[in-house]
Amino acid sequence: MSARIYRPAPSATQSGPGAVKPWKLDYDPEAPRAIDSLMGWTSSTDMKQQIRLRFDTKEEAIAYAERNNLPYRVEEPRENLAARRKTTYSDNFKTSRVGLWTH
Repeated sequence: MSARIYRPAPSATQSGPGAVKPWKLDYDPEAPRAIDSLMGWTSSTDMKQQIRLRFDTKEEAIAYAERNNLPYRVEEPRENLAARRKTTYSDNFKTSRVGLWTH
């Protein structure tokens, strides 16, 4: 039984950095999921898959895993690779604007 410590990515509907989401600890599945033949639902006998713990910092999550003798792996959040240009609406009307008007 091992765990994964990570910080979830912001939702696709967020345009800015917004509030920083807390770190999470999820247990890796020990048993594969099975499909119920009657209803078609996916089920599992592994109850630890339902446990999701939240921590304010990565260090708190690591301390919890070490305190409970839990093997873990830390997945660092990816940095935003695209450089953001800061522009304002008034930049569209500058006389020194580079580029053609499209309207």
